[in-house]
Order: sequence, then structure tokens, then C-alpha cells
Amino acid sequence: MITVEQALAKVLSYVNVLEAETRPILDTLGQVLVEDIRSAVDIPPWDNSAMDGYALRAADTTGAGAGSPRVLRVIGTVPAGVFPDLEVKPGTAIRIMTGAPMPRGADAVVRFENTDEERRPAGSNEIGILCEASPGQNIRRAGEDIARGALVLKRGTVLRPAEVGVLASLGYPTANVIRRPLVAMLATGDELVEIGQPLTPGKIYNSNSYGIAAEVARYGGIPRVLGIAQDRETSLISSLRRGLEADMLITSGGVSMGDYDIVKDVLAKEGEITFWTVRMKPGKPLAFGTIKGTDRQGKPRNIPHLGLPGNPVSAMITFELFARPAILKMLGKQDFTKPTITAVLESPVENSDGRRVYARAIVEKRDGQYVARTTGPQGSGILTSMAMANGLVIVPEDRSRLNAGEAVQVMMLDWSEQF
Repeated sequence: MITVEQALAKVLSYVNVLEAETRPILDTLGQVLVEDIRSAVDIPPWDNSAMDGYALRAADTTGAGAGSPRVLRVIGTVPAGVFPDLEVKPGTAIRIMTGAPMPRGADAVVRFENTDEERRPAGSNEIGILCEASPGQNIRRAGEDIARGALVLKRGTVLRPAEVGVLASLGYPTANVIRRPLVAMLATGDELVEIGQPLTPGKIYNSNSYGIAAEVARYGGIPRVLGIAQDRETSLISSLRRGLEADMLITSGGVSMGDYDIVKDVLAKEGEITFWTVRMKPGKPLAFGTIKGTDRQGKPRNIPHLGLPGNPVSAMITFELFARPAILKMLGKQDFTKPTITAVLESPVENSDGRRVYARAIVEKRDGQYVARTTGPQGSGILTSMAMANGLVIVPEDRSRLNAGEAVQVMMLDWSEQF
């Protein structure tokens, strides 16, 4: 058996950053830029009003106050989207909307709330200013956000909603990004039935393909569910061959020591097996290697293949530890880690056989510190224990037990705003 770290290093050594693609910016969320983005324009492109109010000369408001308004003549209105052809001269003002270009001659904007507009009759061509203004007040200057020629987004940036918005503000309809990996999932086992079909005696629904496909999508990959292969080499091989255009193949089940656990045998025949069994719990029976396939141009290549255990908890935890980092690497991301925190353990966790244990836990913050309690029974077939958990308590290989009250390390599965 190899360690978790050794297994992860092996998996990552078999995957590479994928090639670039051009995508509509709304489709690039979570992807990595492959080029620097520089601006061809100033943003904003011209001085504009930051408020609904009156554009005027600050000098005309000297001494203005609630009891001593400075009355100015209103010579027009400027809505957003219209460039004004009027000029503010001494003693005049222009009614202006947020985002509208500043008219010539004006050097400040006084918002409606600081005028007597509400007390004046409709159609009045005068306005009383109730406060002193300073030059530049409530004005957004041209280029104050982005200057023409500036480096706005660096190559390697992961695109979040804010970056997508920035690209749109620069007029980019598309972006060049590292493409998303196609990950094919295949469940194995004669006991499996596809969801939506009748459940007959001795059968269970194929939950792994859908849980793992959801994980693939969550971390930026494109999932392709291949269905169910029976516990026969011919069925497994023909099913795997439907996914040979994928960037990674994931199977669940068939990697233990049973008479019908044949994935590792097929892996050896159709490609190569790099390791089998990892010093962890759950998830000890984990096979990794390659399957012979072709690339998008039809050229021969070796496709990374991860054979996850069949028990659903084992499958999800091994995905988190090994498949997730591989997907992130293919996407061009640099950080493969999950947030890890120190928490006080509220219930003991046993470790009976010298493997690293990942115990499903509920983590909360109380009185300024994190506390963790297990979700209950920790059997690898209890999928609801993963549904309840937001973290995994890590029990080191050299510890036979973690006691209640101890400070422990917890790998967070979900990192919500409460933390």
C-alpha cells in the first residue's frame, strides 16, 4: 500500500494542462485565461456623473446652505447615454442623471437631496442649491477604473463573475481559456440498476455515476455518464471504449479482492496499472493507471483511468482526494487543496488498522472556535453521512484514536459564509 501523498503525486504526474479554446465569456466561469487582457479604451470613457443631481460650477455654490440657498438657472437635462452639447456657465446648472457625461464648464454635481427641487413647481427653470460643492464632487473621471493600454487581467487568472463582468466592460464577447476536461464515468456491477428503472430483488440503483458526475461538474469538468458495465471483461472493455475520447476515465466498483472485481485486470490488459490500494479509510481499494485511447485528432494516447471503490462514500472521498486535483490541474489551476482547519472534536474517532481515516463530520463555529462532530455511523456504504457532512476529520496513520476534546485537523468539503 502507498500513502495518500504518494498516490496523489502519481495521479498528478499522469495529467497535464489542457489546450486552449475560445468561449463566449458567459461560458468561461471558473476557467483559466491563457492570455493577458489589456484595455483598448478608458473606463469610464469620459467624465460622468456619479449621482442623479445638478451639474454646476462649484464656485457658484460658495456659502450655500439650508437657510441660504444659491439659486441657479437650469438650462437643460442630460440623461445617461446622451452626450451634452450645452455648456455650464456662471449662474447656470444642468439637471443630470447617474452615468451621463459631464457637460462642458461643470466641475461638480450636487445630488437632488441637497437642492430644493421638491419644493419648486413643475417646469421651474431655477434650482436652489442647499450645500457648498467642491470641484470634482460626485464625478467619475475618465479612466479612473481602467486606463487605455492597462494590463487588466493576467494570463493564469481564474475567471469569477467579477472578471467576466470586466471582460464585458472591455467589449470582449469571448475569451481564450484552458478548456474544460471531459471526464467519463462508468459504474460496474451486476447488482446495479439504472435510475428510473424498477428495483428488483438483489439490485440497487446506480448512485455513484451521478454523485461523481456532479463532483466533476462542480469542479469545472464536463461529465459524461457511460452507464453500467456488468462484471464481465467483455462488458467492461466495450463500455470503457465508449469513453476513449475523454480526458479522464473514472470507474466505480470492481477494484477489491472479490471474484468479480475485474477492473484492475482490465486496466492491466488495456493499458497499464500504476498502483492499487492506498493506506486510507475509506478508499483503500483504489486502482490507477492508463487506458489506450486516441486524442481529438485520432492519434494514439494513454488516458488516465481512476478506478474508484464501489461503496459510495469511498467513491466520493477518493474522488475528492485524487480526481478533483487532477481535474483542477487539467484546467490550469495552481491550488489543488481544500481549506483545512483546526477544530475541537466533540466525539471520538477510532482508527483500528493503521490507515489514515477520513471521518465524515459536521463542523460549526461556536464562541470563536470550530467544533466538529461525526455524522454518526461511518460505514462506507452510508451515503447520507456524506450528505450531512461539510468536512472530513483526519485521523493520522499513527493514531489509533482521536478523543473528544482534542484539537484535530478537518478538511472542509464545503466552505460557507458562516466560516
